[in-house]
Amino acid sequence: MIEKDFPGRGKVAILRTSPETVLEDYGRLMRLVQYQENLPKEKETLLKINISWQIWYPGCSTPPWQLEGVIKTLLDDGYPRESLIAAQNRTVVVSAYQGEINNRHKVVVERYGIENLHIYEPQVEWIVYEPKEPFLVLHHIYPDGVKIPKTFIGKNIIQLPQTKTHVFTTMTGAMKNAFGGLLSERRHWTHSVIHETLVDLLTIQQDIHTGLFAVIDGTFAGDGPGPRAMRPQVKDVILASADQVAIDAVAAKIMGFDPLSLKFIRLAHEKGLGIGDPRQIEIVGDGDAAEENWRFSMGETFASRGQKMIYHGILKPFEKLLTRSPLVPWAYLASNLYHNAYWYPLYGKKRAKTMLEETEWGVLFRERYGGQLEPTRERVKEKPVGW
Repeated sequence: MIEKDFPGRGKVAILRTSPETVLEDYGRLMRLVQYQENLPKEKETLLKINISWQIWYPGCSTPPWQLEGVIKTLLDDGYPRESLIAAQNRTVVVSAYQGEINNRHKVVVERYGIENLHIYEPQVEWIVYEPKEPFLVLHHIYPDGVKIPKTFIGKNIIQLPQTKTHVFTTMTGAMKNAFGGLLSERRHWTHSVIHETLVDLLTIQQDIHTGLFAVIDGTFAGDGPGPRAMRPQVKDVILASADQVAIDAVAAKIMGFDPLSLKFIRLAHEKGLGIGDPRQIEIVGDGDAAEENWRFSMGETFASRGQKMIYHGILKPFEKLLTRSPLVPWAYLASNLYHNAYWYPLYGKKRAKTMLEETEWGVLFRERYGGQLEPTRERVKEKPVGW
C-alpha cells in the first residue's frame, strides 16, 4: 500500500444546518478542514456539479444552496471570480442543459458571474491519459486509451455530490461524482466493474489536479433505488473533506452502511488513496451528527434489474451488443420512458411536491432560487448518445 499524503487526509467536517444559515454554514464547514491548504488560489477551480436527473427531485442532484454556499465561501476567502468554473457533464440519459435550469444551477452561476462549462465533445478537447501507475480495470475497458478532458489538467476540483443511494454502488458520493466528469459518454461501458473504475478515477484525479476537495450535501437525502427513484428525506447535514475516501466513508456510515463493505471504499483505502476505516477518521464540527444511522437501503427498480442482468446476470454474454452497438440508443430510450413517463408521474412527482410544499428547504428552493415542481419545457438540441 502506497499512502498518498495530502493536507486533511483522514479528516472530515460535518455540521447540522438550516435553510436560514446554510450559506454561512458552508463557509464554516469548509474552513473547519482548512480547505485553502488543498486548493491553491493561483490555480483555476472546477466546481463539479452533479445532475442525475434533468427534473428537480430532492436529494437527486446538487441543490442550488450547495453550489452557492461553496461559491460564496471561495469568493469571500479571496479566490478570484474569473478562476471559478461550474462544470457540468452530459450523462447517457440526462440533459445537463435542461437539468441546470430545473435544478436552479444556472440561476446561481449567473448570480455570481462565474464561468459555466459543459464537458461535452466537441465543446472540450479530450486527450488520452497516460497513467503513472497501473489501472485496476480501465486499461481493459478502453484498450485504445482512457480519454479525459484536457481542461481538467492542472486545475483544482471540488466535487459536489449528495447523500443518496445508488443501485450499482450502494451509495454515491465524492468518488462517484468524478465518474461523470472524467470519463466520456462511453462511461457506461464500466458499469460491470464500477467499483474498480471509481478507484482508477481517484488515482487519475490525484495525478492531474492541483488540489482536490469535496462537499457533500445532506439537507435532502435519498433512500432507496437511487440515483433517481428514491424516497427523499430531510436530514439537515453537510460534510466536507479533502479526502474523498474518508468523506464517502462517513457519509456511508451515517446512511447506515458499513463503509469497508463497499468495494470502492475498501479498495481505495487498501491502495492508500485515502482513509476508509471510520475508526481512523478524525471528525470535526458536530460530531454527534456523524454517529447517526439513517438506516437507508439500496432497493431496485424494474430498470435497474434489467441493467444488472446485462452487467452481471443472464444477459452478460450480450453486454457488448447491448451497450456498444446501434442498439444503445434504444436502451437509453427505455430508461427515460421508465423514469420520466412512468415512475415520476406515478410516484416521484407526489414525493417531490411534498418536499417542495411541506419542508423549509422547499420554501428556500422556491423563494431564493425561483424553483418549481414542473420541469422546463425548453427544448435543447442535443445529439442522442450512441447514434
